Amino acid sequence: MAGRQAFWLDERFDRERATLGTGLYAERLWANLGEFDGAWGDIAPVTFCCAAWRVATPPFMEPGYVRWHRRILEASCVRNTWDGSMTARITLVSPPPASLTGSRQWWRDRGWQGWPEVFGQFVEPAEQDLAKAPHLRATLRVDAPVPLDRLPAAPEGPGDLDGPARPGEFAETAHRALVVMVAELNELLMPIIAQLEDARS
Repeated sequence: MAGRQAFWLDERFDRERATLGTGLYAERLWANLGEFDGAWGDIAPVTFCCAAWRVATPPFMEPGYVRWHRRILEASCVRNTWDGSMTARITLVSPPPASLTGSRQWWRDRGWQGWPEVFGQFVEPAEQDLAKAPHLRATLRVDAPVPLDRLPAAPEGPGDLDGPARPGEFAETAHRALVVMVAELNELLMPIIAQLEDARS
């Protein structure tokens, strides 16, 4: 999964970790209803969908219901204050720019290190490593609009009969939002990630 997609939903983990049988994500939605303040019944789906994404990712869910490629360090979405549209904000691990790798004059035998990896995952360097050698860790920041036409409309409320044991419309709509956002972001980011991975090999 990780090699073929930028983002995916970990349905198996969600089912296995649920305590009420409906899914861990549905339970977390109900535990974090405050994240949806101002989203109920909104004519635009942005606030609701961004809240659904927040609850599905760290630190609300650790590990997240939304999982991402090892090159992705952070992924969030926000309402664009200019026109109310949705903006995805993604931070990717990148190799150093060509202007640095074309020459090693800046190296000066200091033993510069890049991104450490643990079991194939990019991680922050440990304090003991930072004490031994300088680190140069390049990232790319992606800010991109997410089309709204396929996103589900925000429900009028969580629903009187809904709850963690009966997810109902609230959880189903949040799940649909995640499915759409994952598909859109995969289409946007996979060409970039594939290029970064090809350059590495």
